[in-house]
Amino acid sequence: MTDTDTITKARTAQRAALDLAQTTDEARRNALHAIADALDDNRTRILEANEKDVEEAEAMRQRGEYSQALVDRLKLDDEKIDTIAEMVRSVAAQDDPLGETLEARRLDDGLELYRVSVPIGVIATVFESRPDALVQIAALSLKSGNAVILKGGSEALHSNRVLYDVVREATADLVDGWAHLVEAHEAVDEVLDMDEEIDLLMPRGSTEFVRHIQDNTKIPVLGHTEGVCHVYVDEAADVEMATDIAYDAKVQYPAVCNAAETLLVHEDVAAEFLPAIADRYEDAGVEIRGDERTRSTVDAIEATETDWETEYGDLIISIRVVDSLTEAMDHVNTFGSKHTESIVTEDADHADVFMRGVDAASVFHNASTRFADGFRYGLGAEVGISTGKIHARGPVGLDGLTTYKYYLEGDGQRVATYSGADAAPFSHEPFDGDWNHGRLADE
Repeated sequence: MTDTDTITKARTAQRAALDLAQTTDEARRNALHAIADALDDNRTRILEANEKDVEEAEAMRQRGEYSQALVDRLKLDDEKIDTIAEMVRSVAAQDDPLGETLEARRLDDGLELYRVSVPIGVIATVFESRPDALVQIAALSLKSGNAVILKGGSEALHSNRVLYDVVREATADLVDGWAHLVEAHEAVDEVLDMDEEIDLLMPRGSTEFVRHIQDNTKIPVLGHTEGVCHVYVDEAADVEMATDIAYDAKVQYPAVCNAAETLLVHEDVAAEFLPAIADRYEDAGVEIRGDERTRSTVDAIEATETDWETEYGDLIISIRVVDSLTEAMDHVNTFGSKHTESIVTEDADHADVFMRGVDAASVFHNASTRFADGFRYGLGAEVGISTGKIHARGPVGLDGLTTYKYYLEGDGQRVATYSGADAAPFSHEPFDGDWNHGRLADE
């Protein structure tokens, strides 16, 4: 891909974003339903393309170039396509995030100020391995009125091409050029220079990759990095519940960023909990890496300092026995990636201390870390999980893809009236009103 190709797509997206921002929620909703229907109608075509990607990725895994986790994330099947289509319909069913009056303030009689939600503009995203991410990001961008530039990994080349074509064909009657696919590796560096055309960058990949993006662009970056997630089994935990949660958090889908990578176990429950979870993990083929106290209770490989900061994305878990809630929190805040953390306890005070004291986008009490997901949160879907703290945090849905404008409705007022010794005062009075294309709708 040449620099001209990428620039042309970005500028086309820029123009399309202005048009898309003016479409009705009904038009965007209908387009999303068309995408969902097209996924159903084209599943054979999608699965055939995905099979090519999986075969090539499996060959590279056997040569040691790809991990099993990457191959697992790459795979699509009928059930997965059903899930993707359901996700698109769920996004369509969400309330319109645009045109919402976030605040109304009367500056003076006949001078009303409104803060109203609007699209960000042009979003560019770079993601790896999971082809369903293309549809998720496209669907959320469309619903929120944003044009989007999509750059998937080469390992999902065939799948991404077909899925993009399905999305584009299904929305041909909406706004031309609202979505673009770029494929060449050098296109990433080209995109990083387009701070005049692109309003937000959303990389999904390793910490090193996200940092590379952040260090080499002037475009605001909404980073989605690794997930080093923990489950802490407190001294006041229900051990049976803790076993079920720790099993689900690791085994239900180990290749994703919200799977648990480390278990922290209070010493008072270690003798009862560790054998129970070790048996469950053994049946599921999970490799346990433990500290000295863990290894004194169950069979495990010796854990190293590197294990505490590793996202395995596989059936591997590191386990550490701790003396206190404070020690558990210190471990999480030292080695966690600010993604998702969970405490299992029947002590409400302990839960409160953990949830307030742990620095993460999502913190759970008596629940699996696997619930950290835009669809499960009721957001329709997510473009990623932001581990930063500015603009959007946690699963990023429609609200994270909007910003706002200020609209001022007047009746000939002049600043001079409010200046000088005899100036009229501002009232700055909040009121319940909605900005509706210049027509006030007081309720």
